[in-house]
Amino acid sequence: MAFLFRNKAKTDLAKPAKDLLLRLWHSPPPPQKVQKHPYTPVASAEADKCHQTEDELVRTLSQMKLMLQGTQETDSSPEHVAHLVNSMIQEDLLYLLAHSIHFLPFESRKDCQSIFSYVFRFKTANGLSPDPPAMSYIIHQRPEVVVELCRGYARKESAMPCGVVLREMLKQYEEVAAIILYDESQENERATSIDELDLRDAPVQSGEGVFWSFFPWIENGAFEELLTRHKQLLALYLERNFDLFFRHYNTILVQSSSYVTKRQSIKLLGELLLDRANYNVMTQYVESGDHLKTCMTLLKDDRKMVQYEGFHVFKVFVANPHKSPSVQRILLNNRDRLLRFLPTFLEDRTEDEQFMDEKSFLIRQIEGMGPVPS
Repeated sequence: MAFLFRNKAKTDLAKPAKDLLLRLWHSPPPPQKVQKHPYTPVASAEADKCHQTEDELVRTLSQMKLMLQGTQETDSSPEHVAHLVNSMIQEDLLYLLAHSIHFLPFESRKDCQSIFSYVFRFKTANGLSPDPPAMSYIIHQRPEVVVELCRGYARKESAMPCGVVLREMLKQYEEVAAIILYDESQENERATSIDELDLRDAPVQSGEGVFWSFFPWIENGAFEELLTRHKQLLALYLERNFDLFFRHYNTILVQSSSYVTKRQSIKLLGELLLDRANYNVMTQYVESGDHLKTCMTLLKDDRKMVQYEGFHVFKVFVANPHKSPSVQRILLNNRDRLLRFLPTFLEDRTEDEQFMDEKSFLIRQIEGMGPVPS
């Protein structure tokens, strides 16, 4: 593999990769149609040509990955890497790869994951910006790269590589989280630039943006990263989009028929409500009698871990010293049943002292509740 690093010409891989991708995408599908594959051969000769193009693209992406990462025998050259990264930006290859990753062969999808991960971390030795040039480029000039990675995350073929790249980006860059949360562009539309976004006066969302497709992906990690990493950004977003967010959250996740989805979503909900950054969100959430009813059904679920995670949401309602009239009314109307139910609720968790103490506290709180204020 050392031959890859012998001359600078070998770093000129971005333009050939772009040309090969465009050749495969030679006829973009009409917006109203959904095609399982971006190119449809009409004859065996054309099919052979497509296969040759695909094979050549596979080799090019493999070379690109090796040039960035190096090999066991040869380290990568910072000069060559800088040249390649700059070429990828100039040729808009990052967008094309994100847009195309779902139809590439399996090994090439893995190569794309490695390419994205390396390029998004690479910094030049004398760079003026503290951020890697590729990250600065997509955040400020090409946010469509982020949006296309999200759309790739929604496809089973590319969910794994796109998910890994998105999680890495979300851990480091609040701007990426903001793009995902606030962008409402549709396919082939210009995405929201962070430079155009005033978070202090951001509009209420319509529910049509790429973020709203994240809900079914709670089991894959990026959704949790998005909701927990950049706390102030998320708190502001939830306050502005409270009703829409929790309508989606309760319907798609908390009431899911999937045990894993249900359990993880309830656990994450408890963490969100108990995070100090989300205090305003928590107070608004526990004012709702409908949210309390949803939570109380979790206590009677057949699965103990769902009951346990539901308890940690239920306790926020009961412990709240400023209960709304609707919440007080529900608790008082069900007081006798709750006082019969709670003493034996998950009674086998005797070694969990915190849980037992919290359960005793809730029983005392419910016992001592006065009448609903008129």
